[in-house]
Amino acid sequence: MLTQEKSLTETESQRAHNLAITLVQKDTDVNELGKVIAYLRSIVNQPDAGKRFFKYLKTLVTNGKQIGHSGSTIDYYRNIEQACSQHLHEQLGAEDMLKILGWAMRLMRYYNTSSVEEIRTLPPIPTQPEISGRQIEIAAVSKLQKFELDQILEATVLSVKGNKVTYEILGTVKLTEKEPKKATSLKEGETAKVKVIALKEDGSLKSVKCI
Repeated sequence: MLTQEKSLTETESQRAHNLAITLVQKDTDVNELGKVIAYLRSIVNQPDAGKRFFKYLKTLVTNGKQIGHSGSTIDYYRNIEQACSQHLHEQLGAEDMLKILGWAMRLMRYYNTSSVEEIRTLPPIPTQPEISGRQIEIAAVSKLQKFELDQILEATVLSVKGNKVTYEILGTVKLTEKEPKKATSLKEGETAKVKVIALKEDGSLKSVKCI
């Protein structure tokens, strides 16, 4: 395998390798991948570049017969769309996708002049679950605020649906609880007193009840 740029992480290098091998094994024209990369480069600074890129790939497959130059072009488009869907995703960010695709194209040229019969795609590298911004906020609140069982807190009522009430505590933590005795007397937007009845292992709120 070719030496990768230092800016490529191990996971990105693996994605580029797998993408290249997948396309080479399907006899995909590297020049068609180059055209796809050119499109992504032209929109890379757009906030929805990743979404637009995958929509563009689907459009190529749908309209391939009209815009293709040969009978094989539609197959190339389909191979590229499937390979990108398998080895890339919108959450990577357009810059990262552009970097991976650029290396995949280089690797395709290399593998096209080599014997690829024994080359296989690599298994996915285990990754830590992605932490959302919401989870980070809740974790920060939990560190600043030490919760205890039977502690009384103020909560804003966000919604009341049947006997289920959704509370917001400290402006960040949202919990939905069954309140069969209190739901009918609560209104959205009002402040209520709740008691902590359960905590998670990390000390964050798990369950509360209106008092």
